[in-house]
Amino acid sequence: MIEINYYLIVSAILFCTGVIGVLVRRNAIVIFMCIELMLNAINLTFVAFSSFMGNVNGQIFVFIVMTVAAAEAAVGLAIVIALFRNKESVNIDEINILKW
Repeated sequence: MIEINYYLIVSAILFCTGVIGVLVRRNAIVIFMCIELMLNAINLTFVAFSSFMGNVNGQIFVFIVMTVAAAEAAVGLAIVIALFRNKESVNIDEINILKW
């Protein structure tokens, strides 16, 4: 049986990779993918603790997080498509439509 430490280490690596991707990258689609990576790291942690504790509360919460992630992906992709139609770019630095 694999110890919980290995799951937590993999989850921490995935989460840190997502945070670095959000902070470094300027493409909106890549930023959304990094946010999804962070949510998947959290899901891995929930499932690991749920298995370790022997209850299903963490696994139920994973379904809630997956639902929120799917909604975020749908709304985020719609926003990116709308911005691309207006500015012909998905680069975050070039999108300044909220500025006066």
